[in-house]
Amino acid sequence: MDAGSSGIRLAVIDAQGQVLSEQATAYPSSFNDPGSWRQGLVALVQALPAQLRRRLAAISVDGTSGTLLACRSDGTPLGPALAYSLACPEQAQALTALVPAGCAAASVSGSLARALRLLASPTGRTAGAGAGADLLLRHQADWLMGWLLGDWRWGEEGNNLRLGWDLRRQCWAGELERQAWAAALPEVVESGTVLGPLAPGCAAELGLPGSCLVVAGSTDANAGVLAADPAPGDGITVLGTTLVLKQFVAEPIEAPGLSCHRLGGRWLVGGASNAGGGVLRQFFSDAELERLSRQIDPSRPSGLHYRPLPAKGERFPIDDPDLLPILEPRPVSDALFLQGLLEGLARIEAQGWVRLAQLGAPPLRRVISLGGGARNPQWRQLRQQAIARPVLNRPGLTAAQGMARLALGSLRATGPTPKMEGPAPLPKSP
Repeated sequence: MDAGSSGIRLAVIDAQGQVLSEQATAYPSSFNDPGSWRQGLVALVQALPAQLRRRLAAISVDGTSGTLLACRSDGTPLGPALAYSLACPEQAQALTALVPAGCAAASVSGSLARALRLLASPTGRTAGAGAGADLLLRHQADWLMGWLLGDWRWGEEGNNLRLGWDLRRQCWAGELERQAWAAALPEVVESGTVLGPLAPGCAAELGLPGSCLVVAGSTDANAGVLAADPAPGDGITVLGTTLVLKQFVAEPIEAPGLSCHRLGGRWLVGGASNAGGGVLRQFFSDAELERLSRQIDPSRPSGLHYRPLPAKGERFPIDDPDLLPILEPRPVSDALFLQGLLEGLARIEAQGWVRLAQLGAPPLRRVISLGGGARNPQWRQLRQQAIARPVLNRPGLTAAQGMARLALGSLRATGPTPKMEGPAPLPKSP
C-alpha cells in the first residue's frame, strides 16, 4: 500500500514479482483526516477479488514522510494530522535545545517541529499530562501499520528520521529521550521487519487471512526507489505532488532539509521540495496539462523565471520556511505559462542534484523518473536540458509495487511464500 499525498494505491505481486493487481483511489475526505487513510486502504483491499485476498501472505505500507498525528495508545486520533509540508518556525528555539544542529530533525520543516506544535496544543497538553498520559506521536505509515496490527507501539526507522531517530547510533538524538513526553515516541524498527499477523478484527474487515503478516514499510519516496531498483550512478526523481530526489551513497550525509535512510543495507540520501505537480494542479486540470504540454517546444526557452512553490516555504534544495513563490508575470498563452512552470520545476530539480553533489553524493550518471509527472515527455526534455544528464521516464513503476517487493523480500527471509495464480507482466514504459 502506498499512502501518498493525493490518494492511496494498492499493488499485489506474486512470488516471482509479477503484478497481479494494481489500483488507486482518492482519500474519501481530507488528507489531514487519519480516518480517511484507513477508509481508502479498506476500500482498495475489499475491491480485490476474493480468491486473491484469500492468498495474500504479507502487507507493507508506505506514507508521506513527515505527516504526523497525535493519537491515543489505541490509535484514536486526537485531531487532524499535520501535513509533511507544514513548517513550524515558532519551534526554532526549542529545536536548538533538543537536537544537534544539522541533523534531519533540526529543521522547522521537520517532523519534530510538528510534534512540538502538537504537544503544545490544548489536546496534546491534556493527553500528555501526568502519570496517566495516553499520547502517541505517529507518522502516516506507522499509524496505518498500527491499525493493521491492532498495536500502535511501532515506528519504521525511515519515517522517523525527521522526528529525531539517529540511524547510525540507533537511538533518539540529543535530549529527546529525556523529555517528559518521550513515551509518546515509537519503538523504532528497521524497514522490512516482520511485526506479526493482522489483528483478527482487521483481517475480518479486510477479508484477508489471519496469517497475513504485517511488514514495516518505508516512506513513499523510498518505496519508489525499491520499485526502480537503480544501478550505481542512478538518481531517482519522484514527480508527484511534490518533487523528491533520491540517490544511494557510500556513507551517511546529514544536512538541514536532507534525509538519509538505510534501505536494503545501503545508505539512501535525498530531499523533497514543496514544489511539484501540486502547483501545476493549482492552475490546470490533468486534461489541460496534457493538451498544453503538446504545444510546448522545449528547444525554445519561455524567458520566464518562476519559482513554482504552492505557498510560502521550501524544504529542499533550500531549507527556508519564508521562501516565497514567484508565479508572475503570467503571459496570455497558457502553454507558455505552463512551460515557464515546468522550467522552474526543472531548475529546482537541477539545483537539488547540485546540492547533493556538494554534500558528497557520487557523480550523477542518469536520472530515473517516477510518478505521474513521468508521463510528460516535454517535461522530461526540459529536465534533461537543465540537469545535463540522460533522463528516463518510468511512470509504470509505483511506490505501491516497491512496498509489495519489500513485503515479498521479508517473506523470502522468513520462509517459503505461497504461489499465486494468474500473473500479469510488469508495466512497461518508454
